[in-house]
Amino acid sequence: MSQWPSTKATRVLSALHRIGWQIKRQSGSHRTLSRQGWSDFVFAFHDREEIGPRMSGFAHSHGPLN
Repeated sequence: MSQWPSTKATRVLSALHRIGWQIKRQSGSHRTLSRQGWSDFVFAFHDREEIGPRMSGFAHSHGPLN
């Protein structure tokens, strides 16, 4: 079980903005985020969508929240 709680996509996106990620481009709900020194990351969630603990844990260990 993941130590990360379920949360809304808007909260996750806000957290990414606070740590320096910026939206490079957007097409519908797919946002390509960029940060200097990191590979681009596609954030593909609707704003009101709930992101479960498994995906939150994955984003932390393999993605931009690492």
